[in-house]
Amino acid sequence: QVQLLESGGGSVQAGGSLRLSCAATGRTFSSYNMAWFRQAPGKEREIVAGFRWTDTTTYYEDTVKGRFTITRDNAKNTAYLQMNSLKPEDTAIYYCAAAYRSSYSRREADYDYWGQGTQVTVSS
Repeated sequence: QVQLLESGGGSVQAGGSLRLSCAATGRTFSSYNMAWFRQAPGKEREIVAGFRWTDTTTYYEDTVKGRFTITRDNAKNTAYLQMNSLKPEDTAIYYCAAAYRSSYSRREADYDYWGQGTQVTVSS
């Protein structure tokens, strides 16, 4: 069984920064892809950024490109999402997810494991 635990959410003013963490336990993620999704009130969950553990390629949605950075610490089996220049529209519950597949996917249905989510609130 795989568990994902997010942390680092909170409330900030527009222009501020937060770093989210996603600690994975249960097995190592050398064969998994990981991604961050978010869900704003009244909206569907959407992907934000992701990467494959097997290479250094990272993926970002246009809405966060240049502001968010996804990184990982293999030794700690942890992924991070550094969020800078936050905007009120970034307000959402952020989830990390893991997929046991070789190719990167933006589809929610392709992810096998999910964290419980962490709230990010950005005020104007």
